[in-house]
Amino acid sequence: MRRFTKMNVRKVTGRIVKRGSRVVTDGLGCFRGVADADCTREPIITGTGRKATRHPSFKAINTALATIKAGIAATFRSASNRHAARRLAEFAYRFNRRYDLASLIPRLVWVAARTPAMPYRVVKLAEDYG
Repeated sequence: MRRFTKMNVRKVTGRIVKRGSRVVTDGLGCFRGVADADCTREPIITGTGRKATRHPSFKAINTALATIKAGIAATFRSASNRHAARRLAEFAYRFNRRYDLASLIPRLVWVAARTPAMPYRVVKLAEDYG
């Protein structure tokens, strides 16, 4: 969506949301377009600051965002475009398996034992194309 306007929100909502659905939004005015797309809009106005983040309706999303942020910060002390593709792939692998942490190390050992040795020049090629 290029701009958050009432008309754009109505068009997108009409395309991706089933008519009559209940849509929870924040208090932004453009989300009135949800009601124009024959959906029920339930705005939750929280205000700002720490109090807003503790709203019970947003516990799951705030937990997921905190997990993602902590995982990125703990894993990658510095970020550069040179290694961005590899780091994103590593993070996605770990994030997708976060509920089965006990299997991470055995799986890594299994893959490492079955991967053929590669000369350093071949490993470095990935940096140019990553």
